[in-house]
Parts: sequence; structure tokens; C-alpha cells
Amino acid sequence: MAAERDKRSRKHSVDKSVDGKLPQISEKERELLKLSEELKRLIDLARNAEKDLIQTEQYTHPDALKSAQNFAHYIGIRRQDLRQVQRQLHSRGLSSLGRMETHTLDSLQNVYSTLLLMQGSKSKAFACPVDYEKGESILSDRCLALLGPKPKKRSARIMVTMPSEAALDYTLVRNLVEKGMGVMRITCAHDGPAEWEQMIKHVRAAEEELGKRCLVMADLAGPKLRTSPMESGPGVIRWRAFKNVYGEVVEPAKIWLNTGSPLRDPNGCNLPVSEAFLSQLNVGDEIQFVDNRKRRGSMQVTEVLNDGVWAESWKSAFMVEGLELRVERLGSSSIIGKIGPIPPMPQKILLKTGDILVLTPEEEVGKAAIYDESGKLVAPAHIGCTLREVLTKVAVGERIFFDDGKIAGTVEEKRSNRLFIRINWTKGSKAWLSEEKGINLPSTELGVSALTDKDQQDLEFLLSKESFVDLISLSFVKCPEDIDSFYKELSKYDASGIGVIIKIENNAAFEKLPGIVLSALKRHKVGVMIARGDLGVEVGFERMAELQEEILSLCGAAHLPVVWATQVLESLAKKGMPSRAEVSDVVMGARTQCVMLNKGPHTETAVEFLSHVLERMEGHQDRHFRLLRKLSVADGIFS
Repeated sequence: MAAERDKRSRKHSVDKSVDGKLPQISEKERELLKLSEELKRLIDLARNAEKDLIQTEQYTHPDALKSAQNFAHYIGIRRQDLRQVQRQLHSRGLSSLGRMETHTLDSLQNVYSTLLLMQGSKSKAFACPVDYEKGESILSDRCLALLGPKPKKRSARIMVTMPSEAALDYTLVRNLVEKGMGVMRITCAHDGPAEWEQMIKHVRAAEEELGKRCLVMADLAGPKLRTSPMESGPGVIRWRAFKNVYGEVVEPAKIWLNTGSPLRDPNGCNLPVSEAFLSQLNVGDEIQFVDNRKRRGSMQVTEVLNDGVWAESWKSAFMVEGLELRVERLGSSSIIGKIGPIPPMPQKILLKTGDILVLTPEEEVGKAAIYDESGKLVAPAHIGCTLREVLTKVAVGERIFFDDGKIAGTVEEKRSNRLFIRINWTKGSKAWLSEEKGINLPSTELGVSALTDKDQQDLEFLLSKESFVDLISLSFVKCPEDIDSFYKELSKYDASGIGVIIKIENNAAFEKLPGIVLSALKRHKVGVMIARGDLGVEVGFERMAELQEEILSLCGAAHLPVVWATQVLESLAKKGMPSRAEVSDVVMGARTQCVMLNKGPHTETAVEFLSHVLERMEGHQDRHFRLLRKLSVADGIFS
């Protein structure tokens, strides 16, 4: 008791000097006091943000409410520049708040309490809606509900975009599931209900055969702004062999000669010929020709099937209808045939810096520029766009991008439902623009709903069948009201078990992301996709790294699973070999809950490769955490 009284006496003597004034304190003590006051201010900001932003009755699921509360805490303090506070905390061996997303108020309270203890005081504890364990639990449970069971050796799921061939080829779908696809993505902007249904039948059959779960996500098209049809020109079939860095052919082009049967291999070229010519071909025959460039070429028959013939060519060729094909055989007459009808192909517009391009209503067929014999421009190129609102809402001086940013321009003039665009940048000295290419208007507010009439029709089909789709993704969201309208549309169906993915793919969505997140959380089974293609075009590629980090942090604070999308391992999927930068991009994607691959001839290889990389990264990082597993190289210096 005496010792305790002596301690209290010493504390009292420190608190006040003889004359009643506060005693002198050291610089270190003053810094601690100032730092603890700053933490208390941040705690107050976080709690006030919850009062200002959260209406508890909007969040019917208890975990959704906790996520919204934690998100409000995080947003409340991220309005401040915390870097100096972080450095001061880190220098004292304390948490620098860099990993507080999932449990913001709890993190602040713990650091504040520690600072007070370092000063010999205690803080009054108060209840936090989400601590570390609860935050991790909510994210894990939501991820399981939304994206299905966690794979054995990795946390991130793999989503794969289906090509049209998936409706015809069960083996393709089966192999993707076997190699690690956990979510099948059906793009509603392509194909149609009949094809989607076949894709889903294939994946359900693969699930049953392999004993694996694979969810189905239908990606609504949304108000995607695209170029409309170009005028048609003659049909051309082009093939080329694959070469190495020395220009040596390492893999020949594959040609499927047939009378109308479907292409068996998406990596091959479809060449129509007559039945009379086809029936005379044998394995080993050399078919000679002169292509449309007047260059001699040949292909060798490698396989004869009932409905066609496979051949290989070691040189590139451009083939058009009517070109002669000839097979010479010793001791017998030549076999002569001709290339059959080739469907007309849409033309393209070649653009360079300084050119004028006219954007027109959708119904006008696009045409290339017309020049006279002296090379003088007679009429500029023009192409239509799929949204008429563009022609009235875009202002002179606003920027416009085509084909994922490969072509950039500025609107110079508006006249009679036409926009006259000056091209000020192209990828390379010149670039081709064709139909069905994306158009981005980062500075223009079109006032178009994210849910189109087509989307509503597609929803009716997709949700009319039980256990048909597991997830629906909403495209081109721009504001919280888009989420509210979509949820209202879903309420018309028995869709309480359907997960929702909100795609962030434009600058407007990023700028209103906090409001979008709070609206999204009104439904518990929800996540976010970072669709980096359109987003990169609109915000500028130099800002993409920064925006990715901010979106990941905000989604982490809301306990929302994230899908990492666009151009992941694109070179591998399309050409069979990844770039080093793409592998590094996968490492970034490993911090999310799902990584998406696009379609390509080598998608199966890409899924397997991606799965292995994600498994290897599992021991090194957990979202923002660097995990310090044992380094085998560290043993070497001690041996």
C-alpha cells in the first residue's frame, strides 16, 4: 500500500509543479502527446463519418451493415493526408495504419491505446463494429458466397471469358474446368441465348464429370458505345506461319479445306473448295497456288477426314475467291480446283495524326476516305456510333478515343448530327479503325442508364431458369443510382441467391466510387470488377497503377471481393508466350479474390499457367500483407 501511495504521489508531483503550472516535458514526450491527440482526432472523424453516411435500415444483412460502417470509418479518415502520422508511428515500432482497411476503427483504437500506455495513461475502450477477426471473416464469407469454394492451393479464383466455340465444344469447357477455371464468364454483348444455354449445359456437365464446382457469370452488355458497321468489301482469307526471333518458321499455318463444314480448330483457317476437288486429295499431296499478291505458295495435306481435309503451309498467303489450286502427281493428270465463295468482309479506315474522321448516326454505313488522282482529299472517312446521344451531348473541344485508346482525337466541329474529329494520336504512325470497336468519351456525361432495354430482356432469359446463372455483372456503372435501379430490376425475379458484380470501367464510376460501394452493400452477395481496359483509356494509362491501388483499398474497407480483369496474360492466351510484364501483373492480381482471363487460342495453357503462379504467390502475400515464409536461399550462407 505504501508503495502504491508513493507511486501516486510521484505521479501527482509530475502532473503539477509547486506553483500549480504544468511541468516541463521532454521533446519526445511532447511528440507522443501530439501524436496521440492526432489519433484521437482521427477516431472522431471515423465515428462522425458513420453518423453522416450510414442509414442502418438500408442494410438488411448484419454483415452488410458492418461492412458499410467500416467503409464509412475508412472514408472518413482517408479525406486526410496520413503520411506524416504513418511515418511517426512506424518510427516508434507501431502499426503505421497501412493495413487497416478491413477493421479501421479497431486499428485506430488499438494504436491510440498503445500511445497512451507509452505515456503512462489508459484510454476508455469503446465497442467497434468490426475488429480484425470479424473483418477477415466477413470478406472470407462473402467471397465464398459470391465466387464459390476456395481452390485447394490458392485463394484467388480464376474466371475465364468464353469464346463462341464453347457453345459447340464440350471438351474445351471441360478442359478449362479441369485446369482451374472456377467461374465461367458469358459475355452478353456477343452470341445469343441459344449459345449461352449451350455453354452453361457444357459447364454443368463438366462439373458433374470432374466433381468440381464452376460458377457461371453473365456479363450484361450495358450501354457500350461502339463503332457501327462499315461497308463490305471482297472477302479475304489470310494465314501466316509462326516464326521465332530469327525469322525461322517454328509452326506452320493450319488450313481446313472443306465444302461448308464448321472449322474444327479455332487456330486454323477455313478455306472453301468444291466437293470434286476435295474428294481427290490424299495425305502428302502438295497443293500449289499463286495468292492475291501474285506470290507462289503451297500447302501440304496432313489429314483427310469425312467432312474436310487438313493442310499445312510454311508461308503466309492472302487468298480470295476464284484463285486456282493445283496438285501435280507423277504419272497422272493434275488435280485442279478453285477457292469457293468467301463472305464479304467489312472494310477498315486507315487513320493518321491530322486526319479528319466524321462520326455519324448508327444507320449510316461507314466508309473510308476518298481521294482524287492527285491525292487530294475529296471526302473524309466516316463511321457510325451505336448511341445517338453522343452526337448531341458531346461538346466541341472534348476528347474522344477509339479501340481501347489506339486512336485519340478531339471534336473540332458539330454539324447536322455529325461530329468532325481531328485525329491527334495513333498507336504507331497509322492505325486501322473497324466496326464494333469501343468509343470512350472521358469528359462527356451522356445521361444514359447502365441498364439498357437489351439488358432487361437478357435478364428475363437468364433468371427464368433455375440454377442457370450464379452471378450477374452490371456494366458501365457511373453513379449510385445505377446500382439502385439494377437492384430494383432484380427484385422482379426470384434472384435473392444471385450474386452481383459491379464493373468499375470509367472515370465517372471511379469518382463516385464511395457512393457506389455504399449502394452496392445494400445487397450482401456483391463484389467489384476492376475492368482496366476502358478505365485505362478514360483516366490515362499513367494513372492506372494509382487508381488500381485506391480501388483495392476502398473495396477492402467494404469487405468486397475484387475481380482483377482485362489483358491478364493476354500474350499467352493469344500467342502462347507471356511477357515478363504480364507475369508481374498477375502478381498484382494475386492480391484480389479472382483473376479474369480473356479468350484466345491458348486459353487452356493460360489457365494452367495462371493457376501455378497464383499458387506460388500464396506463400508470399495475402492481399496487402507481405508474408514472411521461410526463404530457402537464406539457408545457403550458413551451410
